[in-house]
Amino acid sequence: MDQMTPDPSHPAEPQRAQAKVWFESLRDQICAEVEALEREAPGEVFPGQPATFTYKPWTRATGSGGGTGGFLSGGRLFEKIGIHTSSANGRLTPEMAKVMPGDGVELDYVSTSISLIMHPRSPRVPTVHMNTRFLSTSQGWFGGGADLTPMLPEQRTAEAPDTIAFHAAMRKACDAHDPAYYEKFKAWADTYFFLPHRGTARGVGGIFYDHLNSGNFDNDFAFTRDVGSAFLDIYPKLVRARMMEPWTDAERAQQLALRGLYVEFNLLYDKGTVFGLQTGGNIETILSSMPPLVSWA
Repeated sequence: MDQMTPDPSHPAEPQRAQAKVWFESLRDQICAEVEALEREAPGEVFPGQPATFTYKPWTRATGSGGGTGGFLSGGRLFEKIGIHTSSANGRLTPEMAKVMPGDGVELDYVSTSISLIMHPRSPRVPTVHMNTRFLSTSQGWFGGGADLTPMLPEQRTAEAPDTIAFHAAMRKACDAHDPAYYEKFKAWADTYFFLPHRGTARGVGGIFYDHLNSGNFDNDFAFTRDVGSAFLDIYPKLVRARMMEPWTDAERAQQLALRGLYVEFNLLYDKGTVFGLQTGGNIETILSSMPPLVSWA
Protein backbone atom coordinates (compact mmCIF):
# COMPACT_ATOMS: atom_id res chain seq x y z
CA MET A 1 0.00 0.00 0.00
CA ASP A 2 2.92 2.36 0.62
CA GLN A 3 5.36 2.11 -2.27
CA MET A 4 8.04 4.59 -3.20
CA THR A 5 11.52 4.67 -4.64
CA PRO A 6 14.02 5.44 -1.87
CA ASP A 7 17.02 7.62 -2.47
CA PRO A 8 19.91 5.43 -1.28
CA SER A 9 22.38 8.23 -1.98
CA HIS A 10 20.86 10.56 0.62
CA PRO A 11 22.69 10.19 3.95
CA ALA A 12 19.41 10.36 5.90
CA GLU A 13 17.71 7.53 4.01
CA PRO A 14 18.19 4.95 6.83
CA GLN A 15 16.62 7.34 9.34
CA ARG A 16 13.79 8.22 6.98
CA ALA A 17 13.10 4.52 6.42
CA GLN A 18 12.75 3.92 10.18
CA ALA A 19 10.39 6.83 10.63
CA LYS A 20 8.32 5.79 7.61
CA VAL A 21 7.69 2.33 9.07
CA TRP A 22 6.53 3.85 12.36
CA PHE A 23 4.24 6.44 10.79
CA GLU A 24 2.52 3.80 8.67
CA SER A 25 2.15 1.50 11.68
CA LEU A 26 0.68 4.35 13.73
CA ARG A 27 -1.76 5.13 10.92
CA ASP A 28 -2.97 1.54 10.88
CA GLN A 29 -3.41 1.49 14.66
CA ILE A 30 -5.36 4.74 14.67
CA CYS A 31 -7.60 3.65 11.81
CA ALA A 32 -8.38 0.38 13.59
CA GLU A 33 -9.29 2.29 16.75
CA VAL A 34 -11.53 4.70 14.85
CA GLU A 35 -13.38 1.86 13.15
CA ALA A 36 -13.89 0.27 16.58
CA LEU A 37 -15.34 3.56 17.84
CA GLU A 38 -17.69 3.67 14.85
CA ARG A 39 -18.97 0.21 15.78
CA GLU A 40 -19.29 1.06 19.48
CA ALA A 41 -21.20 4.34 19.01
CA PRO A 42 -24.69 3.98 20.57
CA GLY A 43 -27.36 3.55 17.93
CA GLU A 44 -29.89 5.69 19.77
CA VAL A 45 -27.53 8.68 19.45
CA PHE A 46 -25.79 7.74 16.20
CA PRO A 47 -28.15 5.86 13.88
CA GLY A 48 -26.88 4.29 10.68
CA GLN A 49 -24.09 1.94 9.78
CA PRO A 50 -20.49 2.20 11.02
CA ALA A 51 -18.09 3.63 8.45
CA THR A 52 -14.69 2.28 7.45
CA PHE A 53 -11.65 3.83 5.83
CA THR A 54 -10.94 3.96 2.13
CA TYR A 55 -7.26 4.06 1.18
CA LYS A 56 -5.99 5.85 -1.91
CA PRO A 57 -2.32 5.60 -2.91
CA TRP A 58 -0.87 8.57 -4.76
CA THR A 59 2.37 9.47 -6.52
CA ARG A 60 4.10 12.85 -6.36
CA ALA A 61 3.82 15.12 -9.38
CA THR A 62 7.39 16.40 -8.77
CA GLY A 63 10.38 14.61 -7.33
CA SER A 64 9.61 11.02 -6.38
CA GLY A 65 7.67 9.22 -3.72
CA GLY A 66 4.07 9.59 -2.67
CA GLY A 67 1.88 8.16 0.02
CA THR A 68 -1.47 6.83 1.04
CA GLY A 69 -4.53 8.86 1.87
CA GLY A 70 -6.92 7.33 4.37
CA PHE A 71 -10.43 8.74 4.12
CA LEU A 72 -13.54 8.16 6.21
CA SER A 73 -16.69 10.10 5.42
CA GLY A 74 -20.33 9.90 6.35
CA GLY A 75 -19.72 7.84 9.46
CA ARG A 76 -22.28 7.72 12.19
CA LEU A 77 -19.78 8.92 14.83
CA PHE A 78 -17.31 10.77 12.60
CA GLU A 79 -18.52 12.92 9.74
CA LYS A 80 -15.10 13.11 8.16
CA ILE A 81 -11.55 11.95 8.86
CA GLY A 82 -8.39 12.29 6.82
CA ILE A 83 -5.33 10.34 7.98
CA HIS A 84 -2.43 10.35 5.59
CA THR A 85 1.12 9.11 5.35
CA SER A 86 3.65 10.27 2.79
CA SER A 87 7.31 9.91 1.93
CA ALA A 88 9.09 12.07 -0.58
CA ASN A 89 12.38 12.75 -2.28
CA GLY A 90 12.42 16.24 -3.67
CA ARG A 91 14.17 19.53 -4.10
CA LEU A 92 13.42 22.71 -2.19
CA THR A 93 13.40 26.14 -3.72
CA PRO A 94 16.27 28.34 -2.49
CA GLU A 95 13.72 30.47 -0.64
CA MET A 96 12.33 27.46 1.25
CA ALA A 97 15.80 26.12 2.06
CA LYS A 98 16.83 29.39 3.69
CA VAL A 99 14.14 29.13 6.37
CA MET A 100 14.97 25.52 7.29
CA PRO A 101 17.87 24.08 9.29
CA GLY A 102 20.99 23.49 7.23
CA ASP A 103 23.22 25.63 5.17
CA GLY A 104 20.50 27.03 2.94
CA VAL A 105 22.38 25.67 -0.06
CA GLU A 106 21.45 21.97 0.12
CA LEU A 107 18.15 21.78 -1.74
CA ASP A 108 17.66 18.02 -1.98
CA TYR A 109 15.58 16.55 0.82
CA VAL A 110 13.93 13.37 1.99
CA SER A 111 10.85 13.35 4.19
CA THR A 112 8.17 11.15 5.69
CA SER A 113 5.12 12.03 7.77
CA ILE A 114 1.72 11.21 9.19
CA SER A 115 -1.05 13.78 9.45
CA LEU A 116 -4.66 13.50 10.56
CA ILE A 117 -7.76 15.54 11.28
CA MET A 118 -10.95 14.11 12.78
CA HIS A 119 -14.32 15.87 12.57
CA PRO A 120 -16.86 14.16 14.84
CA ARG A 121 -20.57 14.41 14.11
CA SER A 122 -21.42 15.26 17.72
CA PRO A 123 -20.57 18.79 18.89
CA ARG A 124 -19.95 17.27 22.31
CA VAL A 125 -16.98 15.25 20.98
CA PRO A 126 -13.92 17.45 20.36
CA THR A 127 -12.28 17.77 16.98
CA VAL A 128 -8.62 16.77 16.97
CA HIS A 129 -5.50 17.15 14.84
CA MET A 130 -2.16 15.36 15.01
CA ASN A 131 0.90 15.17 12.81
CA THR A 132 4.50 14.13 13.11
CA ARG A 133 7.18 14.21 10.44
CA PHE A 134 10.85 13.72 9.65
CA LEU A 135 12.66 15.85 7.08
CA SER A 136 16.32 16.04 6.16
CA THR A 137 18.40 18.26 3.88
CA SER A 138 21.98 18.63 5.08
CA GLN A 139 20.51 18.17 8.56
CA GLY A 140 17.61 16.06 9.71
CA TRP A 141 14.89 16.92 12.23
CA PHE A 142 11.49 15.96 13.57
CA GLY A 143 8.42 18.10 14.03
CA GLY A 144 4.75 17.84 14.79
CA GLY A 145 2.39 17.69 17.73
CA ALA A 146 -1.27 17.34 18.57
CA ASP A 147 -4.00 19.81 19.48
CA LEU A 148 -7.60 19.58 20.64
CA THR A 149 -10.52 21.73 19.48
CA PRO A 150 -13.66 21.36 21.59
CA MET A 151 -16.72 22.93 20.02
CA LEU A 152 -18.77 24.07 23.02
CA PRO A 153 -17.90 27.12 25.17
CA GLU A 154 -17.83 25.23 28.47
CA GLN A 155 -15.33 22.76 26.98
CA ARG A 156 -13.03 25.43 25.54
CA THR A 157 -11.27 26.33 28.80
CA ALA A 158 -8.08 25.26 30.53
CA GLU A 159 -10.15 23.88 33.41
CA ALA A 160 -12.43 21.67 31.27
CA PRO A 161 -11.98 17.92 31.89
CA ASP A 162 -11.10 17.11 28.26
CA THR A 163 -8.49 19.87 28.19
CA ILE A 164 -6.89 18.64 31.41
CA ALA A 165 -6.80 15.02 30.24
CA PHE A 166 -5.41 15.84 26.79
CA HIS A 167 -2.66 18.07 28.15
CA ALA A 168 -1.77 15.52 30.83
CA ALA A 169 -1.20 12.94 28.10
CA MET A 170 1.01 15.30 26.14
CA ARG A 171 2.91 16.31 29.28
CA LYS A 172 3.58 12.66 30.12
CA ALA A 173 5.02 12.06 26.65
CA CYS A 174 7.22 15.13 26.98
CA ASP A 175 8.39 14.52 30.56
CA ALA A 176 9.67 11.05 29.66
CA HIS A 177 12.29 12.75 27.49
CA ASP A 178 12.97 16.25 28.79
CA PRO A 179 11.26 18.10 31.67
CA ALA A 180 11.51 21.33 29.67
CA TYR A 181 9.71 19.98 26.61
CA TYR A 182 6.09 20.31 27.75
CA GLU A 183 6.09 23.97 28.74
CA LYS A 184 8.15 24.88 25.68
CA PHE A 185 6.02 22.94 23.22
CA LYS A 186 2.73 23.93 24.87
CA ALA A 187 3.66 27.60 24.53
CA TRP A 188 4.66 26.97 20.92
CA ALA A 189 1.25 25.39 20.24
CA ASP A 190 -0.55 28.30 21.91
CA THR A 191 1.28 30.68 19.60
CA TYR A 192 1.08 28.55 16.46
CA PHE A 193 -2.62 27.67 16.68
CA PHE A 194 -3.69 31.29 17.25
CA LEU A 195 -5.63 33.17 14.58
CA PRO A 196 -4.44 36.80 14.69
CA HIS A 197 -7.25 38.09 12.47
CA ARG A 198 -9.82 36.62 14.89
CA GLY A 199 -7.87 37.36 18.05
CA THR A 200 -8.58 33.85 19.32
CA ALA A 201 -7.06 30.40 19.61
CA ARG A 202 -8.29 27.59 17.39
CA GLY A 203 -8.95 25.37 20.38
CA VAL A 204 -7.42 24.48 23.75
CA GLY A 205 -4.00 23.71 22.31
CA GLY A 206 -1.70 20.82 22.98
CA ILE A 207 1.94 20.69 21.93
CA PHE A 208 3.76 21.76 18.78
CA TYR A 209 7.44 21.37 17.95
CA ASP A 210 9.60 21.77 14.87
CA HIS A 211 13.23 21.47 13.82
CA LEU A 212 13.86 19.06 16.70
CA ASN A 213 17.43 17.86 16.37
CA SER A 214 19.14 17.20 19.70
CA GLY A 215 22.06 15.56 17.94
CA ASN A 216 20.72 12.11 18.82
CA PHE A 217 18.35 10.72 16.20
CA ASP A 218 17.27 7.77 18.35
CA ASN A 219 16.18 10.04 21.21
CA ASP A 220 14.29 12.44 18.96
CA PHE A 221 12.62 9.55 17.15
CA ALA A 222 11.62 7.96 20.46
CA PHE A 223 10.01 11.22 21.57
CA THR A 224 8.12 11.52 18.30
CA ARG A 225 6.86 7.95 18.68
CA ASP A 226 5.70 8.72 22.20
CA VAL A 227 3.72 11.73 20.97
CA GLY A 228 1.91 9.48 18.50
CA SER A 229 1.30 6.81 21.12
CA ALA A 230 -0.01 9.39 23.59
CA PHE A 231 -2.50 10.59 21.01
CA LEU A 232 -3.59 7.02 20.24
CA ASP A 233 -4.23 6.46 23.93
CA ILE A 234 -5.97 9.68 25.00
CA TYR A 235 -8.22 10.67 22.12
CA PRO A 236 -10.29 7.45 22.01
CA LYS A 237 -10.78 7.80 25.77
CA LEU A 238 -12.18 11.31 25.29
CA VAL A 239 -14.47 10.10 22.50
CA ARG A 240 -15.80 7.17 24.51
CA ALA A 241 -16.55 9.45 27.45
CA ARG A 242 -18.53 11.89 25.27
CA MET A 243 -20.21 9.78 22.61
CA MET A 244 -23.12 8.78 24.87
CA GLU A 245 -24.21 12.42 25.23
CA PRO A 246 -27.09 13.75 23.09
CA TRP A 247 -26.84 17.28 21.72
CA THR A 248 -29.10 20.18 20.82
CA ASP A 249 -29.60 22.12 17.59
CA ALA A 250 -27.95 25.11 19.25
CA GLU A 251 -24.85 23.04 20.04
CA ARG A 252 -24.72 21.80 16.46
CA ALA A 253 -24.88 25.40 15.21
CA GLN A 254 -22.01 26.31 17.54
CA GLN A 255 -19.98 23.42 16.15
CA LEU A 256 -20.52 24.47 12.54
CA ALA A 257 -19.51 28.04 13.35
CA LEU A 258 -16.30 27.00 15.12
CA ARG A 259 -15.37 24.67 12.28
CA GLY A 260 -14.81 27.86 10.31
CA LEU A 261 -11.73 28.47 12.43
CA TYR A 262 -10.28 25.24 11.11
CA VAL A 263 -10.80 26.33 7.53
CA GLU A 264 -9.31 29.75 8.12
CA PHE A 265 -6.28 28.46 10.01
CA ASN A 266 -5.43 25.71 7.54
CA LEU A 267 -5.71 27.94 4.52
CA LEU A 268 -3.99 30.99 5.99
CA TYR A 269 -1.38 29.77 8.46
CA ASP A 270 -0.78 26.02 8.42
CA LYS A 271 2.84 25.24 7.51
CA GLY A 272 2.04 21.72 6.35
CA THR A 273 -0.55 22.98 3.89
CA VAL A 274 1.87 25.53 2.46
CA PHE A 275 4.76 23.04 2.28
CA GLY A 276 2.61 20.40 0.59
CA LEU A 277 1.28 22.79 -2.02
CA GLN A 278 4.75 24.20 -2.76
CA THR A 279 6.43 20.80 -3.13
CA GLY A 280 4.03 18.91 -5.37
CA GLY A 281 2.02 17.13 -2.69
CA ASN A 282 -1.35 15.49 -3.25
CA ILE A 283 -4.12 18.10 -3.32
CA GLU A 284 -6.82 15.69 -2.12
CA THR A 285 -4.92 14.76 1.01
CA ILE A 286 -3.62 18.27 1.71
CA LEU A 287 -7.12 19.76 1.66
CA SER A 288 -8.90 16.84 3.29
CA SER A 289 -8.68 18.71 6.61
CA MET A 290 -11.59 20.84 5.48
CA PRO A 291 -14.72 20.02 7.54
CA PRO A 292 -17.70 18.50 5.69
CA LEU A 293 -20.14 21.19 6.87
CA VAL A 294 -19.32 24.65 8.18
CA SER A 295 -20.98 28.03 8.70
CA TRP A 296 -19.73 31.58 8.94
CA ALA A 297 -21.48 34.55 10.50
